[in-house]
Amino acid sequence: MKIYHNPRCKKSRAGLAFLEQKSIDFEIVNYLKEGIREDEIKEIIQKTGLPAEELIRKQEDIYKKELRDKKLTEAEWINAIVANPKLLKRPIIIHENKAVWADPPENLNTIL
Repeated sequence: MKIYHNPRCKKSRAGLAFLEQKSIDFEIVNYLKEGIREDEIKEIIQKTGLPAEELIRKQEDIYKKELRDKKLTEAEWINAIVANPKLLKRPIIIHENKAVWADPPENLNTIL
């Protein structure tokens, strides 16, 4: 199991705490510090079943200033996340062949 986590985000910390309560082994990916690759985003898209645009945090300044109201292709949304990882909703949790945006944290139960 893997969690894409931002330690400064309240929702992400709640998702991490939920995982810890379940006593499940997992890997923490601090994608803001380490960055995120295109193949990782494509894996998240494939495993959540969501298009890239639905994984975008629309309250981020970069979205509001540069991306709002734009009709981007899937590849362009993916490139936007790679270039600006803070655009990715969090926490994203991957377990085997499924993934979920764990907000609220109980969404995690759908993939366990």
